[in-house]
Amino acid sequence: MEEKKKLRSQEWYGRTGKDGFIYRSWMKNQGLPHHLFEGEKPVIGICNTWSEFTPCNAHFRDLAEALKKGIWEAGGFPLEFPVMSLGECSIKPTAMLFRNLASMDVEESIRANPMDGVVLMCGCDKTTPSLVMGAASVDLPTLVLSGGPMLVGRFKGKKIGTSDVWRFAEEFKMGKLSQQEFIEAEAAMSRSVGHCAPMGTASTMAAMVEALGLALPDNATIPAADSRRKVLAHMAGIRIVEMVKEDLRMSKILTRPAFENAIMVNAALGGSTNFILHLTAIAKRVGVDLDLTDFDTFSSKIPLIANVQPSGEHWVEDLFYAGGLPAVMKEIIHKLNHDSPTVTGKTLAENIAKAECYDRNLIGTFEKPIKPESGIAVLKGNLCPEGAVLKPSAASPQLLKHTGRAVVFENIDDYKAKIDDPNLDIDETCVMVMKNVGPKGYPGMPEVGNMGLPAKLLAKGIKDMVRISDGRMSGTGYGTVVLHVSPESAIGGPLAFVQNGDMIELDVPNRKLTLLISDAEMEKRRANFVPTSLPYERGYVNLFLDRVNQAHEGVDFDFLKGSSGSVVKRDSH
Repeated sequence: MEEKKKLRSQEWYGRTGKDGFIYRSWMKNQGLPHHLFEGEKPVIGICNTWSEFTPCNAHFRDLAEALKKGIWEAGGFPLEFPVMSLGECSIKPTAMLFRNLASMDVEESIRANPMDGVVLMCGCDKTTPSLVMGAASVDLPTLVLSGGPMLVGRFKGKKIGTSDVWRFAEEFKMGKLSQQEFIEAEAAMSRSVGHCAPMGTASTMAAMVEALGLALPDNATIPAADSRRKVLAHMAGIRIVEMVKEDLRMSKILTRPAFENAIMVNAALGGSTNFILHLTAIAKRVGVDLDLTDFDTFSSKIPLIANVQPSGEHWVEDLFYAGGLPAVMKEIIHKLNHDSPTVTGKTLAENIAKAECYDRNLIGTFEKPIKPESGIAVLKGNLCPEGAVLKPSAASPQLLKHTGRAVVFENIDDYKAKIDDPNLDIDETCVMVMKNVGPKGYPGMPEVGNMGLPAKLLAKGIKDMVRISDGRMSGTGYGTVVLHVSPESAIGGPLAFVQNGDMIELDVPNRKLTLLISDAEMEKRRANFVPTSLPYERGYVNLFLDRVNQAHEGVDFDFLKGSSGSVVKRDSH
């Protein structure tokens, strides 16, 4: 008879003598009986990013209670712990600056504590990748539970969500929306718990973990306010205990085929361009070789299946009622690696076998998609030697092949000072260029790449222009926006050499982005380049500027590539 494997938590709680006394005694001040520490019940860590400064995750206390019920029911022993929470709408200068810090918090918290498995509770944009990155570097049985999207807003008889913020801002700038109406729209949009209602980065991340196989089916789309979200949490609690018994670790799920699946599913959803940075960082934590061109290669095979904003018309709540992510994945199952393992213990194909579509206005088919082109276009050229990205499904078709005169903003402050100046020399044929908003230049690579258009052009009815930067944009944003130009301008990437009046050619069909100057002129400008004075400070920002990688590498720290496992070699007493 095979000997039962000793639980990892017993390296703490199973001790005799002084060490066992210390590890158990202080835990018992919470009213925990001794039998919980005897090794029959797997200790399940609940990694909770609840914070009132992270409103997307503000309902997680309640959701955690449903999760604990499932863990207790399955014979587990739940212990909840906090980690740094990243509220996209609150944190300055950008939550992306702190994603790597949160991932380190998660990694070290999981490794250092006596847990046998862990559930990652995440919702707001950066909470998901930071938790997955950290947990992947430890490699325990792990399951992701997302918080779910908020209910669709209602304003003046219309459905609204985060994508409308950009439209409201333009109307407010033009005097078409009063300050009082702006305030009314705020409350009307955010009318329930949960993260952004469109397929922004938060919902893209929830879909990413489901496509990777790290979450239960329907994790991505059940609304946060729906009672079925609590049922999902309860079932996640049951399943994580089973995963510990099966020793189903992250490394068994996060294989190369799983990452390919995630890229294809993201294309079918018209998901956020931020997906590229986060999936790349996760891949590097588990040793999967994922190149920027993979995002183009695998997404180019997939049309837009989900009719959800910002690439489509509807909302993630509506997508759930239409069949959810399983129904979307079923439409492209012939392209997916359907034998990929998942946290359910079943393959991806088995998880979605019974999925149905209930509304073809929300979920198209592979033969009759919502849009023929989706996914991520990866551009190369003398302006972006290591690549740049654009989301075709959110762009204007007539601008996907365009040559225009550069109007350059040296940094975000320069942009803010000039953009609405009536004397700014710009028209709708120009190409807006913003420098110094990359990983080091800002620092932290903020979501400012979808630059608002000049007021004088908005007054003419212009809705879109080609925009280029080394920054990011919100997953709820839209437009013909070239992002993640790498290497960034602050460290001497070619974007730094662009001058007002230069001609720039964008050719998305041929995946090219070209600054139309001679090689000799490019080298002359390179020789005259003066590096940006980076905002070095004490502490974490200093570490970030010293060790962060470029956009095409996932903006992770160079020393976090790979993993350290779950073994702790030293005792604490």
